[in-house]
Amino acid sequence: MKKTIETERLYLREFTIDDAQLLIDLNSDINVTRYTGDGPVKDIEEAKRILTEIIFPQYKNKIGRWAVHLKSTNEFIGWCGLKYLVETGETDLGYRFFKKYWGNGYATESARAVLDYGVKYMKLKNIIARAAKENPTSINVIKKMGMVYLKDDLCDHDEAEVYILK
Repeated sequence: MKKTIETERLYLREFTIDDAQLLIDLNSDINVTRYTGDGPVKDIEEAKRILTEIIFPQYKNKIGRWAVHLKSTNEFIGWCGLKYLVETGETDLGYRFFKKYWGNGYATESARAVLDYGVKYMKLKNIIARAAKENPTSINVIKKMGMVYLKDDLCDHDEAEVYILK
């Protein structure tokens, strides 16, 4: 297994096709997908399509959504990473974790490491993050990263705030 990023408590790695069930499990909780606009992953075929068509292509550019694991147990707890948005030329910071891991600082810890990787290693500019206005917890994580408000926008038809790393 290729670890891409490590923090004190976590490691992030590239997804593999064998991780399709992890996407199904993560997105099966309506609390997890409440503000994402994409809802549950219906079956293993859809999960594999997401991996091969959306997640894997980003890896060729050394960025992407990475599986996040606890170092202490190797347990998969969610994902965090960067995604290049062709239509805007921006790089999007995103994260998603199982509800039972919320409130432990894992989103902040992984997001900080991902941003550090993007800025220092990849020399990325125009890193943004967006969160639904109704999701103050996610907005708080974004602000902890030192990102500043850029504009209001829509995120899958929900009112959202967009932040940029300065």
